[in-house]
Amino acid sequence: MQFKLSIVGILSLGLFGLASCASGGNQATTESSPTASVPIESSVTNSPTPESPAASQTTAVESSDSHGGQGGQVIESGPYHLEFIPGAEANGTHLDFFLQKGDNHEAIPGAKVIAQVQLPDGTQQSLNMEYDAAGKHYTVLLPATAAGEYRVAILSDVGGEKVNGRFTFTK
Repeated sequence: MQFKLSIVGILSLGLFGLASCASGGNQATTESSPTASVPIESSVTNSPTPESPAASQTTAVESSDSHGGQGGQVIESGPYHLEFIPGAEANGTHLDFFLQKGDNHEAIPGAKVIAQVQLPDGTQQSLNMEYDAAGKHYTVLLPATAAGEYRVAILSDVGGEKVNGRFTFTK
Protein backbone atom coordinates (compact mmCIF):
# COMPACT_ATOMS: atom_id res chain seq x y z
CA MET A 1 0.00 0.00 0.00
CA GLN A 2 2.80 2.37 0.85
CA PHE A 3 4.47 1.51 -2.50
CA LYS A 4 1.31 2.62 -4.38
CA LEU A 5 1.20 5.90 -2.46
CA SER A 6 4.86 6.52 -3.30
CA ILE A 7 4.22 5.97 -7.02
CA VAL A 8 1.17 8.25 -6.96
CA GLY A 9 3.21 10.90 -5.12
CA ILE A 10 6.10 10.71 -7.59
CA LEU A 11 3.76 10.89 -10.57
CA SER A 12 1.94 13.86 -9.02
CA LEU A 13 5.21 15.71 -8.48
CA GLY A 14 6.25 14.95 -12.06
CA LEU A 15 2.99 16.31 -13.44
CA PHE A 16 3.24 19.36 -11.18
CA GLY A 17 6.77 19.98 -12.47
CA LEU A 18 5.67 19.68 -16.10
CA ALA A 19 2.78 22.07 -15.51
CA SER A 20 5.15 24.59 -13.93
CA CYS A 21 7.49 24.44 -16.92
CA ALA A 22 4.68 24.82 -19.41
CA SER A 23 3.20 27.92 -17.78
CA GLY A 24 6.48 29.43 -16.60
CA GLY A 25 8.95 31.91 -17.91
CA ASN A 26 11.26 30.06 -20.31
CA GLN A 27 9.03 29.98 -23.36
CA ALA A 28 10.13 31.04 -26.80
CA THR A 29 8.24 33.96 -28.27
CA THR A 30 7.81 34.94 -31.86
CA GLU A 31 7.82 38.61 -32.78
CA SER A 32 6.85 40.07 -36.09
CA SER A 33 9.38 42.44 -37.54
CA PRO A 34 8.59 45.62 -39.46
CA THR A 35 9.40 43.65 -42.63
CA ALA A 36 6.87 40.94 -41.86
CA SER A 37 6.35 38.40 -44.55
CA VAL A 38 3.50 38.83 -46.96
CA PRO A 39 1.47 35.77 -47.92
CA ILE A 40 1.81 35.29 -51.62
CA GLU A 41 0.81 32.61 -54.05
CA SER A 42 2.35 31.36 -57.19
CA SER A 43 1.24 29.00 -59.84
CA VAL A 44 2.90 27.27 -62.73
CA THR A 45 0.59 25.94 -65.40
CA ASN A 46 1.73 23.82 -68.30
CA SER A 47 0.00 24.41 -71.61
CA PRO A 48 -2.63 21.82 -72.44
CA THR A 49 -1.75 19.18 -74.97
CA PRO A 50 -4.27 17.36 -77.14
CA GLU A 51 -3.62 14.18 -75.13
CA SER A 52 -4.17 15.67 -71.68
CA PRO A 53 -6.02 18.52 -69.97
CA ALA A 54 -4.06 21.45 -68.57
CA ALA A 55 -1.96 20.52 -65.57
CA SER A 56 -1.62 23.15 -62.92
CA GLN A 57 0.25 23.45 -59.67
CA THR A 58 -0.31 26.17 -57.10
CA THR A 59 1.94 26.66 -54.14
CA ALA A 60 1.36 29.18 -51.37
CA VAL A 61 4.60 30.63 -50.12
CA GLU A 62 5.45 33.04 -47.33
CA SER A 63 8.75 34.75 -47.65
CA SER A 64 10.44 37.69 -46.04
CA ASP A 65 13.91 37.07 -47.36
CA SER A 66 15.05 37.69 -50.88
CA HIS A 67 16.91 34.80 -52.42
CA GLY A 68 17.88 36.95 -55.39
CA GLY A 69 19.39 39.81 -53.43
CA GLN A 70 17.05 42.53 -54.75
CA GLY A 71 15.20 43.01 -51.45
CA GLY A 72 11.69 42.42 -52.82
CA GLN A 73 8.91 39.92 -52.23
CA VAL A 74 10.08 36.50 -53.43
CA ILE A 75 8.39 33.37 -54.74
CA GLU A 76 10.33 30.22 -55.53
CA SER A 77 8.09 28.19 -57.83
CA GLY A 78 9.61 25.03 -59.23
CA PRO A 79 12.67 26.08 -61.23
CA TYR A 80 11.55 29.74 -61.28
CA HIS A 81 12.53 32.62 -59.02
CA LEU A 82 10.03 35.51 -59.02
CA GLU A 83 10.78 38.77 -57.24
CA PHE A 84 8.54 41.85 -57.07
CA ILE A 85 9.64 45.34 -56.00
CA PRO A 86 7.28 48.35 -55.97
CA GLY A 87 8.85 51.82 -55.80
CA ALA A 88 6.99 55.05 -55.06
CA GLU A 89 7.32 57.92 -57.53
CA ALA A 90 5.62 61.31 -57.70
CA ASN A 91 3.30 60.28 -60.55
CA GLY A 92 2.60 56.69 -59.49
CA THR A 93 4.41 53.50 -58.51
CA HIS A 94 7.27 51.93 -60.45
CA LEU A 95 6.81 48.12 -60.57
CA ASP A 96 9.92 45.97 -61.04
CA PHE A 97 9.64 42.22 -61.61
CA PHE A 98 12.58 39.83 -61.77
CA LEU A 99 11.78 36.60 -63.64
CA GLN A 100 14.66 34.17 -63.26
CA LYS A 101 15.32 30.47 -63.66
CA GLY A 102 17.63 27.90 -62.08
CA ASP A 103 19.82 27.85 -59.00
CA ASN A 104 21.95 30.67 -60.38
CA HIS A 105 18.85 32.85 -61.03
CA GLU A 106 19.49 33.46 -64.71
CA ALA A 107 17.27 36.23 -66.15
CA ILE A 108 14.58 35.24 -68.66
CA PRO A 109 14.38 38.07 -71.23
CA GLY A 110 11.88 36.72 -73.81
CA ALA A 111 8.75 36.28 -71.70
CA LYS A 112 5.42 38.04 -72.10
CA VAL A 113 4.68 39.64 -68.71
CA ILE A 114 1.47 41.40 -67.66
CA ALA A 115 0.77 43.05 -64.29
CA GLN A 116 -2.90 42.94 -63.27
CA VAL A 117 -3.32 45.43 -60.44
CA GLN A 118 -6.32 45.82 -58.16
CA LEU A 119 -6.32 49.38 -56.79
CA PRO A 120 -7.46 50.20 -53.23
CA ASP A 121 -10.88 51.30 -54.56
CA GLY A 122 -11.40 47.88 -56.20
CA THR A 123 -10.86 48.94 -59.81
CA GLN A 124 -8.39 46.97 -61.91
CA GLN A 125 -5.68 47.88 -64.39
CA SER A 126 -3.79 45.60 -66.74
CA LEU A 127 -0.28 46.74 -67.67
CA ASN A 128 2.18 45.20 -70.12
CA MET A 129 5.61 45.01 -68.53
CA GLU A 130 8.63 45.74 -70.74
CA TYR A 131 12.00 44.01 -70.38
CA ASP A 132 14.85 46.27 -69.25
CA ALA A 133 17.98 44.57 -70.64
CA ALA A 134 20.36 46.70 -68.56
CA GLY A 135 18.60 45.79 -65.30
CA LYS A 136 17.68 42.27 -66.42
CA HIS A 137 14.08 42.64 -65.22
CA TYR A 138 10.59 43.65 -66.34
CA THR A 139 9.24 47.06 -65.48
CA VAL A 140 6.21 49.36 -65.82
CA LEU A 141 4.87 52.54 -64.21
CA LEU A 142 1.52 52.16 -62.44
CA PRO A 143 -0.10 55.62 -62.78
CA ALA A 144 -2.03 55.47 -59.51
CA THR A 145 -1.43 57.53 -56.38
CA ALA A 146 -4.29 56.47 -54.07
CA ALA A 147 -3.34 55.39 -50.56
CA GLY A 148 -4.15 51.83 -49.53
CA GLU A 149 -3.45 48.21 -50.37
CA TYR A 150 -2.66 47.20 -53.94
CA ARG A 151 -2.97 43.57 -55.07
CA VAL A 152 -0.79 42.59 -58.00
CA ALA A 153 -0.98 39.43 -60.10
CA ILE A 154 2.01 39.04 -62.40
CA LEU A 155 1.14 36.79 -65.34
CA SER A 156 4.16 35.50 -67.27
CA ASP A 157 4.30 33.36 -70.38
CA VAL A 158 7.72 31.73 -70.75
CA GLY A 159 7.73 29.86 -74.06
CA GLY A 160 4.14 28.68 -73.59
CA GLU A 161 4.56 27.87 -69.89
CA LYS A 162 2.52 30.01 -67.49
CA VAL A 163 4.45 31.28 -64.46
CA ASN A 164 2.31 33.50 -62.23
CA GLY A 165 2.81 35.24 -58.91
CA ARG A 166 0.55 37.20 -56.57
CA PHE A 167 1.90 40.07 -54.49
CA THR A 168 0.60 42.97 -52.39
CA PHE A 169 1.95 46.34 -51.36
CA THR A 170 0.65 49.33 -49.45
CA LYS A 171 1.06 52.94 -50.50
